[in-house]
Amino acid sequence: MASHLLPTLLLLLALAVSWSAAGRGATSPYLRPLPRETLSAPLADDADGATPPAVHISMVGTNRVRVRWITEDDAPVTVDYRLQEGMYGELSTGSTSTNTSPHFTHSIYYYRCSGNPAREFSFKTPPASLPTKFVVIGDLGQTGWTNSTLNHISQSNYDTLLLPGDLSYADLNQPSWDSYARLVEPLASSRPWMVTEGNHEIETIPLIESTPFKPYNARYHMPYEESASPSNLFYSFDAAGGAVHVLMLGSYTDFDASSDQFKWLQADLAKLNRSKTKWLFALIHAPWYNSNKAHQGDGEDMRKAMEETLYAAHVDAIFAVHVHAYERFASMYNGKKDQCGPLHITIGDGGNREGLAKKYIDPQPSISLFREASFGHGQLQVSNDTHALWSWHRNDDDEAVVVDSVWIASLLSNPACQKKN
Repeated sequence: MASHLLPTLLLLLALAVSWSAAGRGATSPYLRPLPRETLSAPLADDADGATPPAVHISMVGTNRVRVRWITEDDAPVTVDYRLQEGMYGELSTGSTSTNTSPHFTHSIYYYRCSGNPAREFSFKTPPASLPTKFVVIGDLGQTGWTNSTLNHISQSNYDTLLLPGDLSYADLNQPSWDSYARLVEPLASSRPWMVTEGNHEIETIPLIESTPFKPYNARYHMPYEESASPSNLFYSFDAAGGAVHVLMLGSYTDFDASSDQFKWLQADLAKLNRSKTKWLFALIHAPWYNSNKAHQGDGEDMRKAMEETLYAAHVDAIFAVHVHAYERFASMYNGKKDQCGPLHITIGDGGNREGLAKKYIDPQPSISLFREASFGHGQLQVSNDTHALWSWHRNDDDEAVVVDSVWIASLLSNPACQKKN
């Protein structure tokens, strides 16, 4: 039987600048290794059509997670779970129309899908207060370098992973989605993965399939309803008990002033209580600032439409991918350095099959503080209400090498920025 995505689990399980860097305005001379082969993650030898592979979880509100998986055959849409010390005794049932929400506490939970005892998973619930740690990656794909990235991420004691687009690089080859899901399952089943769409998720065929994002929307149901978004392509969520608010914005759906996304963004920001929400981050696919020769100007229309809104809201940092390299910019607004603007970081270097974007604009613009065309991933440790540590970890060496880092002071803690409102 051809593999298909069953409507298996929209299941809600309740849970509860100053800077230091490798160089100011630096372009790394690092010599990059050769590309690696594309991987294919097969089903286990003992798997049958009802065995639940490709398990992954995502956050839904501050105290719940959604568990999803794929089976070839019909299988019970159930999850049973237990605490670290204890026997299986809890059962939750979900479907495309029904959700259940048992209350979880901040701990480690073990769980099984579809009542299948052959595969047991575990996840750690995110913390209910600061500190909290995010991993940020993009343009992940499924190559040997992807595997290196995933291995390094697995060594990080992170709480939530953020991936703003270009996940599987399936590009209409649906079995590649299945392979990708199996490849990332060890990580995606144990920590929430919060994702948005990139250009490789569009997947349309002229005259045959005109509706974009069908496989992506079927496989990655994000908590857009909970943030009052009309679309799975853009949403927001809270972390650390609401101390952190994350905007997951869509670069490949409408974003001008008359669009649903723009209207939703304004409404979402208007709801924030900044006496409680100390940090505000945004993720997009195509970067608004870019000194790489690849994808020049791809994010410019979105920047013109949304930058003023995010600046007025005191967004602390904007993370983008799309360009297959790493670059950190100054705090920016309207093309210039601005201490009250968001820090801009491009991190589209997860391990894609298309290779690295090695050609940069020369001379390096003054707004670009560090850039390197290497595979890697980022870590954002939000330590307290006022300071967070960003670090970029080069993975090319098959070792976790921290190459760039910066302490970020929240804009809410900068009196000069408060005077602007």
